[in-house]
Amino acid sequence: MLFPENESQRLEALHQYQILDTPPEVVFDGLAQLAANFCETPIALITLVDAEREWFKSKIGVTTSQVPRNISFGSYTICENQILIIPDTLEDERFAKNPLVASNNGFRFYAGVPLITSDGFALGTLCVLDFVVRNLNNKEQVTLENLAQQIIIHLDLHRSKIMDDSQKNFNLLFSKNPNSMWVFDEHSLRFLDVNEAAIVHYGYSREEFLQMRITDISPPEDVPIVLEYLAEKPMLNFCGQWQHRRKNGQMLDVEIVSHKIDYANHQAQLVNIKDISEHKRIEKNLQDSEARFQAISEAIPVPLIISRVSDGLILYANAELIKTFQFSQTNLINQKYLLDLYHDLADLTALLQALNQYGSIRNYELQLKRADGTYFWAIASLQYVNFNNEAAILTVFNDINDRKNIETKLQEKNEFLRLIFENMPLMIALINPNGELQWVNQEWESVLGWKLQDFQNSDVLEVLYPNPEYRQYVVNFIQSARRKWGDFRIQMRDGNLLDTSWTNVNLPNGQIIGIGQDITERKRSELAIIAQAEREQLMRTVAQRIRQSLNLQDILNATVEEVRDLLKVERVVVYQFNREMIGTIMAESVEPGWTVSLGVEIHDTCFQQGAGIEYYQGRKRANANIYNAGLSECHIQLLERFDVKANLVVPILLEVNSQNPGSHLWGLLIAHQCSRFREWEENQLDLLDGVTVQLAIAIQQSSIFEQAQTELIQRQKIEVKLRSALAEKEVLLKEVHHRVKNNLQIVSSLLQLQSHTIKDPEVIKVLRESQNRIESISLIHKNLYTSTNIGQIDIGEYINNLATSLLISYQIVPGRITLETDIDSVCLNIDQAIACGLVINELISNALKHAFPNQQAGTIQITLRNLNNIIEMTIQDNGIGLPDNLDWRNTGSLGLSLVYDLVTEQLEGEITLERDGGTVFKIQFTQLTLD
Repeated sequence: MLFPENESQRLEALHQYQILDTPPEVVFDGLAQLAANFCETPIALITLVDAEREWFKSKIGVTTSQVPRNISFGSYTICENQILIIPDTLEDERFAKNPLVASNNGFRFYAGVPLITSDGFALGTLCVLDFVVRNLNNKEQVTLENLAQQIIIHLDLHRSKIMDDSQKNFNLLFSKNPNSMWVFDEHSLRFLDVNEAAIVHYGYSREEFLQMRITDISPPEDVPIVLEYLAEKPMLNFCGQWQHRRKNGQMLDVEIVSHKIDYANHQAQLVNIKDISEHKRIEKNLQDSEARFQAISEAIPVPLIISRVSDGLILYANAELIKTFQFSQTNLINQKYLLDLYHDLADLTALLQALNQYGSIRNYELQLKRADGTYFWAIASLQYVNFNNEAAILTVFNDINDRKNIETKLQEKNEFLRLIFENMPLMIALINPNGELQWVNQEWESVLGWKLQDFQNSDVLEVLYPNPEYRQYVVNFIQSARRKWGDFRIQMRDGNLLDTSWTNVNLPNGQIIGIGQDITERKRSELAIIAQAEREQLMRTVAQRIRQSLNLQDILNATVEEVRDLLKVERVVVYQFNREMIGTIMAESVEPGWTVSLGVEIHDTCFQQGAGIEYYQGRKRANANIYNAGLSECHIQLLERFDVKANLVVPILLEVNSQNPGSHLWGLLIAHQCSRFREWEENQLDLLDGVTVQLAIAIQQSSIFEQAQTELIQRQKIEVKLRSALAEKEVLLKEVHHRVKNNLQIVSSLLQLQSHTIKDPEVIKVLRESQNRIESISLIHKNLYTSTNIGQIDIGEYINNLATSLLISYQIVPGRITLETDIDSVCLNIDQAIACGLVINELISNALKHAFPNQQAGTIQITLRNLNNIIEMTIQDNGIGLPDNLDWRNTGSLGLSLVYDLVTEQLEGEITLERDGGTVFKIQFTQLTLD
């Protein structure tokens, strides 16, 4: 394979461009296309040659993206200083056997220009290829070389962008790095730049750093070492562990790593500093701890050993263990194993299993074996430790031969008591005469969240009762030694307060056993009962006032007094709005010394601008602090006028009337806390809400009473006139309906007479149908003038009469057609009744005429239901049904057309048809109660 003389530098330069394996770019594709067009070749490439391949940045006429370098044309082109032209590749011994040439449709012509940078490195080629033998003229060669220069320009632009991005990334990583970093000149050792972390950590300003050398932060005794280190290794990275001095003189242990960089025309080092002062301190503590361990372990008067986890080898044994087990120092260490100490290996297995499960073992009874083969009872405690960087087990033994029997009995007794205390659903704590907490049961820790070890260095009463006065009250209760229960609020670990009840038992040795229980639910129930009782008492008081008096002002005055006394606030007011949302204080109860607001007319622009809309919607407000309750500035200023710090506000809403649902905002019931900010309880807001309901009743009752007094006289005056006019109207309306009925009967009789003079059956049929329609309307008017309610008709009776008359009209043989009705008691006005009658007339007539041919028997059913003022009427028969192809809405039949128009236009309802098992018409419309 052919290589340029500067191949390694060339490859380094190529990789600096960071363009290999990048996506196609329009500018390079355009230049390649220009080369192909101008040279009139089917193929044009912009290539880059790396160590193993010739990769195509842009390609015209081929699909592959690269070729191996050992068969590429570019390997030869980059070794040239000018254009390389091969008119016939088969005639050139370098390429005659090249697979790119020798294969079918191989390349026969090649011309390539090396892409040479300003530093003299050939990165790749601009080349054109053809499948036929040919050559380039001078103009084409010059153009190809010019295009190559354009490619180099764009490559340089690409590299500049990459370098700019790299510089930005460096600046970001340097300035924002949480570790201290700086740059210093290798020759002068002066700081060239420092990041923010270094300024903060070392205490020098940036200006001070830039006036210093790196030796200025080293201890004086380390400066010669630093200089010698740099002199011996001038080209190596400056790294290792050192000591640095902060501006305040404090010494830091640091670990530094540096890298050579070019920085602003300086040969420099970029240094990353890691503060390892804490690590050094821990390391020293460990060394000190090891020394203390050695001294303490030898002085401990109980046997202890440290054994390796992996194989049980004893790594350390103190003098007491050697004495107890009668071992010699020489044959113990590195010769004896942990299992050699145990009489029963099952004990060792159980210990190791438990240790693996729980991490430590305390007071495990077992038998051990001395060197002479004798046995003795002991208790063992095991704990995992790290010993000389090895996983190990620390085992401590205690000889209990002499105490075993006594301890067995004590243990049984203690275990019994422990089970009682641990499982008792009460908190139990043991306190010594000095007030120190000595023991607590699980229930104590579970309820309060504290652990016994939390109070090893603190006063338990000070933590549980942080308020000094309240704590003294608790101490007095404990010292009183009275065996009674007292309620106290304890601060739990999460900061919340818990209601508890305690009693004390004084022991002869001066210790005190405290027994307590969580009474949160009891307190909550008590408060709820008290609040409910207070609420009910207030409601009874207000309700009693309402029953005893119709004087609204008396009721309001009594209410504000009762509410102020119950809530313990400085002021309670009833505030009434007028139509312009200007309010007046109608009633007030206020403590002496505070601004009186009774009778004051308040022009609050906030309410006039719509700020009180939420009160129309029944919203209640509990403002613990008026300044952070989201109130407008004008509202805060109004409250400040009356010294308000916190308040409860509940709207007084009056129902408009039963026919017009909705509420009218009459005013507000407000409780003001003037002396301090105050956190309100939910039941207090509910209390006011309940009071406003009673006030609304009183206001409406008073208003109704006043209106009744005014209207009573007027009613008495017009009552006689109304009765007289009503009687005259009913007589007149009945007479009108009677005459209309008679006139309709005359028309019906005329049609009957006319039918006797006509021979055409169809005309007689039409006259009879018209007569039936008139009869259905006539029947309506007859029912009206005979009804006690002149404006309503009982539709059930009407439908039965109408259907019966139709059967008679069509001379149906009795028993052949059965009429079934299931009709609710529904009253309709005259318009809906007439429309329903005509619809029933048409549909029953249609069924009688067409549903039962050839004297066929059948049934006609009429059903009418009232579903929440929606009338549902069904007329159905079990006859032969309507033809499937009949569009009954658009038929030429007068009857069906009349039915559709009456339902949709007169009744403003809907009608549907079902054809299964006969014919079913379902009609739905809304019931109207007015004529």
